Amino acid sequence: MLPKSVQNLIDEFSKLPGVGPKSAARLAFYLLTKPKSDVESLGKSILGLVENLKYCDICYNIAETEVCAICSNSERDPSIITVVEEPLDVIALEKSLGINGLYHVLGGVISPINGVSPEDLRIDQLIRRVQNGEIKEIVLATNPNLEGEATAAYLKNKIFAVNSEIKITRIARGLPIGGDLEYADEVTLKRSLEGRRDY
Repeated sequence: MLPKSVQNLIDEFSKLPGVGPKSAARLAFYLLTKPKSDVESLGKSILGLVENLKYCDICYNIAETEVCAICSNSERDPSIITVVEEPLDVIALEKSLGINGLYHVLGGVISPINGVSPEDLRIDQLIRRVQNGEIKEIVLATNPNLEGEATAAYLKNKIFAVNSEIKITRIARGLPIGGDLEYADEVTLKRSLEGRRDY
């Protein structure tokens, strides 16, 4: 019943994570109400993702140049590398202002159920960075779920096999600010207690 161009747009929006068919239709019909210049601007922005972005040659974060702004910043500590799953994780950690080192983006996590093996990730590239001898600490910042934990354990073993002198740390897990103890699950509470520190 819909014109083919509208249906095609709905189908494309539906492919986005978290966007179902109804939301996709709302987005498509919203764009129909906008001036042509706004729709063209959106289209150019989407094309710009493909044409202008690349992966940093060092950390594999998204960038518009061969080396991203973080890796090219001389004020960063190159002896600390924080390993994350995706570029969005870099953004989240940068907002926290918690670390002044560099990053390494794996491009996912080990997930046999989804057909993702260690060879599908940028683990070999991380090991090459470890082998250069300048790194003193690796911070494993994968998500605290089954795949993230498995990936962190795998990385720890691979890194120790290459250089057992490197300090390997894992991001802490526990209660969120503003959370209530009564609503926390047992695993979260246990990890909060295990990760306690002097006050």
